[in-house]
Amino acid sequence: MDRARLFLLGIPMFLFCTDIANLFITPPPKAPTTNQFHYKPPNPIPQQPTLNEPLDFPTQKLSGIVGGGIGLGNTVNINFCSSCSYRGNAVTMKNMLDTSFPGINVVLANHPPPLPKRLLSKAVPVVQFGIIGTIMAGEQIFPRLGFAAPPPWFYPLCANKFRSIASTWLLGNFIQSFLQSSGAFEVYCNGELVFSKLKENRFPSEIELRDLVGRKLGSSRVVDGIGGGVWS
Repeated sequence: MDRARLFLLGIPMFLFCTDIANLFITPPPKAPTTNQFHYKPPNPIPQQPTLNEPLDFPTQKLSGIVGGGIGLGNTVNINFCSSCSYRGNAVTMKNMLDTSFPGINVVLANHPPPLPKRLLSKAVPVVQFGIIGTIMAGEQIFPRLGFAAPPPWFYPLCANKFRSIASTWLLGNFIQSFLQSSGAFEVYCNGELVFSKLKENRFPSEIELRDLVGRKLGSSRVVDGIGGGVWS
């Protein structure tokens, strides 16, 4: 074997042996370089002890409150016609009075119609269901009621049962709503009438009603603590 072949075979063997040796020999520690930056934490700043002292704020106290709001102890009753859709107007007037006279008690209630109209309104549903039941039962119901033959008005109703039942229902509801409506919007302040829609035939404006209630409160001498609370 010539030298060239020994040389080519010896180099791989030498490299293999050095790799095996490096596996079992720990490498020497690296020498620190001069350019390596070492962080040095700054010196802690000594903290001064805090003193728990109360801060001086201007004191506030509520003075001058005598008797509460301007409307305290007063009651306003608004009796309106609920079937006439007057509830929205009553709620608007209530909010206005609550804002204008703090502490006032505003009571909303339905104003019933006169007694004859109330009695007739209760009889309308009975007539409604009677007519509808007669149309649905047919001619067989009259002999049981003691009639030999149906009355003349029965045959036109049975000609178109659906139209007759619908017309009876709608007409009865309209009559009942008319009988239950009073058209009233009555305002009472501490039991005394201050405005009546039945007499005036109109609704009061917000400014008008506020002035009427304000005069009634002033005349009754229950206005107390108008100045309210003054912060000082």
